[in-house]
Order: sequence, then structure tokens, then C-alpha cells
Amino acid sequence: MKTALSQLEVVRPRDLAHALRLLHASLGDGRLVPLAGGTDLYVYLHAGTQSGTRFLDLAPLGALQTIRVSRGSVRIGALATFDSIARHSACAAWPMLTLASRVIGAAQIQNRATIGGNIANASPAGDSLPVLLAYDATVRVASVRGEREIPFASLYTGYRRLAIAPDELIVSVALPPRPEGAVECFRKVGTRAAQSISKVVFAGVIRRGRGGIVNHARLAWGSVAPTTIRAAGAEDAIVGSLLDPAAVERSLAALLNDIAPIDDIRSDREYRTEVARVLLSRFLGAASAPVHTR
Repeated sequence: MKTALSQLEVVRPRDLAHALRLLHASLGDGRLVPLAGGTDLYVYLHAGTQSGTRFLDLAPLGALQTIRVSRGSVRIGALATFDSIARHSACAAWPMLTLASRVIGAAQIQNRATIGGNIANASPAGDSLPVLLAYDATVRVASVRGEREIPFASLYTGYRRLAIAPDELIVSVALPPRPEGAVECFRKVGTRAAQSISKVVFAGVIRRGRGGIVNHARLAWGSVAPTTIRAAGAEDAIVGSLLDPAAVERSLAALLNDIAPIDDIRSDREYRTEVARVLLSRFLGAASAPVHTR
């Protein structure tokens, strides 16, 4: 049953400090649900699956829309839309993020959906999440007690569960400098090219050093487990090794133990497993091309 609009309450804070006080104060009397672009929340309201009826409108918090670069790192405000990320010249230094920003829904969605909302929604099919994981991002959260940083790799504790307190807000996400000389790959596999929820989404970063030895590997996946994951076994199989056929086969075999796809309305386990294997095989093949080192 659709949620009746007459039952909803929206609170508009003056600034971030006010928002944090309101959120903290609401814990004992129906927690305020943070509202950013609303592209997920409105779907839940339409479907009648949204349990909360009191919302904290984050639109007045313009400071959380900023994108800043410092010492080779970029910090993106939680309210930055995917369209603004895709268009921002600074974000071009992290090309997988730009690519992911352009496949999240249609243009209308990209103009409203925020990176903080995509993180907070915690869907295992979130298109930006494997990218943030592969880039070793950190998420900054704030509450009345102050701010803290959470490594993206530690953010999700289970299906749609985050390692943040009920009165904490995601305020930004930071990406460190990319590994120099790394090879990257972002690929979203869905029913069609646009406006499709991922069947499998992949973001990979591999760097090879002297002699072609792999010294950095991040293989991040969405839609193949209850949360966005890194394929730790597949990474371990190639780090410290040449990307020769034997290492590639070890990595592909380890991947089958790293992922745990399911059958659902969008796809089935066998298809997701095979797609993941093919994507990894192609990426490792591309990353094994000769490199020149000093």
C-alpha cells in the first residue's frame, strides 16, 4: 500500500550543526530519516515499504554539495549529484567514478541522485560502490559528538547495514590519489544500456611494478554478495606474481569462493557467476599487457 502523504512530516534544518542536533534529538521519538535526492526513498514511499514517516530534508545543506581536490586527493560532499560528479573536471582523474556516474539511471536520476544517498542506501547493486571500494575511499560521518572517518572497506556490516550510529550523517567521501601506472576497468552488466539495475557490476585496479610483478590489486564487485565486496582471494592470487596464465587461472578459481551470487528477479546465480568470471578474465588479460619501468 502506498504511504499516505498526509502522514509524513518533513523537517528543514538551518545548517549541518542544526541537522545533527535534530537527528540526535529524534532518536527517542521516531528517528528522522535523512532525505537527499529522494530517488530511492520516493520509490519506497510509493511501494509502501518505507517505515519512517518523519524526514530530515538535507537540501538546505549546500556545503555538502562541494567537490574539492587537495594534494592529489578528492573530497566529494555527500549531496553532490552524479551529474555534478561526472561534469566536474577534478573527478576526471578518477575515471571509473565518472563512468559509474553516467550509468546510474537516466539523466533525470543523475541530476537528483547523490553519492551520499547511494552509499547510505547500501544496495549491493549500487553502481558507485564498487568504484569507491576499488579506489580505497573513506567516508566521513558526523554527529553531535564530532566527525570520524570510516574506510569504505569497513562500512558495510551486512545486507543494507552500515557501521554508523543512528544519529550520524554521511557528510563526504574522499578518494586518495590513484596508484601511478595502474590499469583500471569499470563494467556494469544489466538488462539494457541505461536505466537498468546491475546484474553484475565490477571495478578493478591493478598496478604492476618492476619485472611486471603485481604490487597492487583491487577487484571490487556489486550484485554478487549481500554487500559490495572485494574479491580478496582473487586479489591474493595475483599480488606478488606475474600476470601469467597460471596466476590468472588461480585468480579465476579463487573468485568462485569470494562471491556468493543469488537467484532473484533480475538474474540467476549461474549467470552472475559466469559473467563475473568473464569480466575478471578480460580485465586480467588487459592488465597483463607489457609495461615499461625505469
